[in-house]
Amino acid sequence: MSNQLTINNKQLRVSFLRYYWSEKLMFRNKNWKKYVLLIIVNCSLIIVNCSAQLPAKYLITFKDKTNSPYSISKPLEFLSQRSINRRQKQNITLKIRDLPVNPAYISEIKKTGAEIWFTSRWMNAALIQTSDANLQTILKLPFVKGLEVNGTVDDPLSRSGRKKAKFEALDNKSLNYGLSKIQNEMLGVNIMHDLGFKGEGMMIAVLDAGFNNADKIAAFKPLFDENRIVGTYDFVKKEKSVYEDDAHGTEVLSCMGAFLEGNMVGTAPKASYLLLRSEEASSEYIIEEANWLFAAEYADSVGVDLINSSLGYTTFDDVKTNHTYAQLDGNTTIAARAADWAAGVGIVCVISAGNEGNDSWKYEGTPADADSVIAVGAVDANKLYVKFSSQGIPNDKRIKPDVVAMGQSTAIISPNGNVTTGSGTSFSSPILCGMVAGYWQANPTLTAMQIMENVRKSGSQAVKPDKVLGYGIPNLFKVLAIEGEVSNFFKVYPNPTKAEITIEIDNFTGKDYEAIIMDVSGRIQYIETLKNTVQTISIEKIPTGTYFLRVGNEEKKGVVKLIKE
Repeated sequence: MSNQLTINNKQLRVSFLRYYWSEKLMFRNKNWKKYVLLIIVNCSLIIVNCSAQLPAKYLITFKDKTNSPYSISKPLEFLSQRSINRRQKQNITLKIRDLPVNPAYISEIKKTGAEIWFTSRWMNAALIQTSDANLQTILKLPFVKGLEVNGTVDDPLSRSGRKKAKFEALDNKSLNYGLSKIQNEMLGVNIMHDLGFKGEGMMIAVLDAGFNNADKIAAFKPLFDENRIVGTYDFVKKEKSVYEDDAHGTEVLSCMGAFLEGNMVGTAPKASYLLLRSEEASSEYIIEEANWLFAAEYADSVGVDLINSSLGYTTFDDVKTNHTYAQLDGNTTIAARAADWAAGVGIVCVISAGNEGNDSWKYEGTPADADSVIAVGAVDANKLYVKFSSQGIPNDKRIKPDVVAMGQSTAIISPNGNVTTGSGTSFSSPILCGMVAGYWQANPTLTAMQIMENVRKSGSQAVKPDKVLGYGIPNLFKVLAIEGEVSNFFKVYPNPTKAEITIEIDNFTGKDYEAIIMDVSGRIQYIETLKNTVQTISIEKIPTGTYFLRVGNEEKKGVVKLIKE
C-alpha cells in the first residue's frame, strides 16, 4: 500500500487500498478481483487456483547453502565494490546470509518445470511459479525447507553512477525553494544546502509502485543529464522499465530529487537514485512484501547508502493473509525482516509510517514496524500532528513512529511535470530521507546505526517521545551539534573562542579554500579565503553564540561547530 493521501484538483487517480486526502474528505476506494483463494492449512499457505489460468507463485525456502560455489572470501562475485566498501566502512563483516542461493538448488527446481522469478540471499528462498501438483514434488526435494509460513504469495498479475561532487561557492543567495520552502526549512534542509550538502556522492534506492513519466519531467532533468539515475528495475513485471507504471514513485522521488528552482527543490537534489518498482498499485497481495525483499537485496548489491520506501502493508485483498497487530513486532513479516537485514548491512532505511490514523486499523504498517528503520509520521505546516498519520501500536514498548516531517499539503511534482501538493506519510518519508542523505554526506565516518540514532536524538521531543510524533521533528543543526564535528581534513582552535580562530588544513596542496561562518539560522557572518596551511582570522565582531564553520574548495569540504564566547 502506498502511504499517500493526495491528489491534485484536476484528476483523481483511483488506486486500490490507497487513501486520498482533501480538506473535507478522506476515503478508501477498494476494488476486488477474482483470482485465487489462499487457504491456510496446518500453518502453511496453500494456493488454490480458482480461475484455471496461469500457475500461482510460491515463496519457498531452502535448508542451507551447503556446497555453494560462492564464498564470503570472494564477495565481488555477488556484490558490487560499492556494496563491499559500505560494509567495510562500517566494520560490517560478510555473513553466510549474504551468499546467493545455491545455484544447484535452483537448477534442480527448474528441472521440475517450475519458473524461477527471483531468489533471496537473505531469506535463502526463491519465488517460483508452478502448478499446485508440481509444488508438492518440489517440497519433497531434500534441500527444500518448505513454504514461507508468513508469505506464501499470490500474484494477480500472473493471471492477467556516482559523480564527483563539486564544491559550490557559498554566498548570501540561498536556493529559492518555491512551494517546497516550508517542508524543507522545517527540517533545516535549507541550512544543510547552504553548507554545501545536497546529497553529492550518496545513493538512494526508492522502492515504490512506479515512476510514471519521471524520465520526461523537467524537474528531474539534472538527474538524467548527470547520469544520477544509476539503475531501474520492475520486480512486479520482471523487466527494467519503470517509467510507464504508477506515478506514486514519481511524486515520492520529487520530494528528494527534484530541482526546479523557484518552484520546487528536493531535499537531496544532488544524490544518485536507484528506482525500483516492487508495488502493484491496483491491488494488494502479500507478494508485494516478497518483491520488497528482492528489491532491497538488489539495492544492497548495487551499493546504495539509503532506502526510501513510501509503502506499507497491513491488510490484503485476500483477508486470510491480513497481518495482526501481534505480527507487527518488527521481526515477523517478510518486509520487516527484509528492512532489518538491509540495516544489518549498513543501509539506512527510511519508511513511511502509514496513513491509517483515521482508519479502523489506526496504527503503523510494515516495514515501518521493523526495529532498525526510521519510521516517519506526518505533521502539517504548523508542525501539528495530522490525524491520518499512523500511530505506534499501544502494547508495543518501542517508540513508533521514530520521527515526523511535513506530510500534509506537501509540495510534489505530478506526472505531468507540474508542481502541486499532496498529503500522506508517502511524502514526509522522502523529505526526511533526503535530509538524512545530506547529513550522512557531511558525516561520512558514521555508521548507519549512528546516523539513525542521531536523527532521533535531534527530534523536537527527544526528551519525551510518544506514539504519535515519536521523537518529533528532526533538525539538521541539532544533529550536527550532537556529533560536534563533521570534518576530518581541517582543525580549528581554540574552540570555544573569544576573539580569533586558527584554521589548520591537512595536506594543503596550494589550492585556495573558502572559510564561511554561518549562524544557526543560515545567515553568513564571515567569509575568508584561506591561502595557507595554517591561517588565523579574527571573529571578534561576531556576536556570542553557536555557529558553523564551513571550509572547502572544489576537491573537498567540511563543516565544524564553532562556539563564540
